[in-house]
Amino acid sequence: QVQLVESGGGLVKSGGSLSLSCVVSGNFFSINHMGWYRQAPGMQREQVATITSGGFGKYADSVKGRFTISRDNAKNTMYLQMNNLKPEDTAVYYCTAEVELYYGDNLDYWGQGTQVTVSS
Repeated sequence: QVQLVESGGGLVKSGGSLSLSCVVSGNFFSINHMGWYRQAPGMQREQVATITSGGFGKYADSVKGRFTISRDNAKNTMYLQMNNLKPEDTAVYYCTAEVELYYGDNLDYWGQGTQVTVSS
């Protein structure tokens, strides 16, 4: 069907930077909007950033000015550039995409998540 795979997570010091990638593969017609979510242990999942098929991004207030979402439609890949990371950014980061299948349905898919840990 459709698979999303995140990569790029890791351990970084406060104030450092990290880049995440999300690759979409499978049998589909096109990718519509995409987004990044994150979830810390014991916390609810929150939306970090979204991006339209045309590349227009929106951000949660907590990451504005520090994170940049982008996508390369030719590579079916979405990115999240994270700068000036803070300990409160520590979470599992998930990518999601609304995908149009060949017969016309639009379905949401999620990746498995990648761990981002920011030390003080």
